Amino acid sequence: MSLDQIKSILESHLHADGLMETGMEGVRLFRATESVPCVPAVYEPCVVAVASGSKEVVLDGVGQVYDNARYLCCPMSMPLRAGTPAASKNNPLLGIYIALDPRRMTDLAIALENAPAAARAPLSGGQGIALADWDAGFTEAILRLLQLLDSEADMAALADARLREVYYAILKGDAGLAMRQAFGVGNAIARSIAHVSARLDAPVSIDDMARRAGMSRAVFHRKFKAATALSPIQFVKSMRLNTAAMRIASGVSVNEAALAVGYASASQFSREFRRTYGQSPRQWGQSHAAMEVSPVPPQSAPHGP
Repeated sequence: MSLDQIKSILESHLHADGLMETGMEGVRLFRATESVPCVPAVYEPCVVAVASGSKEVVLDGVGQVYDNARYLCCPMSMPLRAGTPAASKNNPLLGIYIALDPRRMTDLAIALENAPAAARAPLSGGQGIALADWDAGFTEAILRLLQLLDSEADMAALADARLREVYYAILKGDAGLAMRQAFGVGNAIARSIAHVSARLDAPVSIDDMARRAGMSRAVFHRKFKAATALSPIQFVKSMRLNTAAMRIASGVSVNEAALAVGYASASQFSREFRRTYGQSPRQWGQSHAAMEVSPVPPQSAPHGP
């Protein structure tokens, strides 16, 4: 019943395709009625919950589909491919996107770590991204959050508390471990990713990343791949190329996009871009200029601490 109520609320507020601001910081609604293939995107830490239809996300060549049975948790900045291949007018995609506030998530993650063992999140998680069941706690928390949309007074007074309930439900759910690992105290991998994501235009040294994490290069490499499914070198390259692809699709020139993500050589950028996406950067811009990449807002200029 609660999921039906969530769908009804979304239908009543979403009258056109695209993103809708809710007035609550970090919370947006989205609708899509056209099929969009999976294309490069960069997801910042977020949760994406689909109440109707389905979305697809691809990490390191492995695709996963999520719908009203499972929601997506992305605990760290990640280079992905995302799309809405099944969306249509007869099968519209309706959902909610929540950008995760690091301070709030860290406070709750620490609280759970200090809680009795029976209250802690289950020991399951994913690499880079995780899918979690729409359990009762998450469903009720999302419903209570969305019920604020019809009253500005309620939203102003209760939004922070309702968002905290959603965060808590996420940490208690199937993706709880992945979220605790990303936001808990001492997560050197997440800090390393935030540092690199905010400085894609600067030279990147894997040795420096490992040093910042307080690990040897070998240990850092192993732990990084366990957390993200990508090696550090693959991660940095994917972040740069995905970000550049989004910039080019939005109308930024090829040279400007290449420089913005740290490529000093235009020819090297073009070679690596073509090898990754099967098109030159210019061809990519022409074929994707009118395409809405995803109803989830990727960060064209990643930022961080």
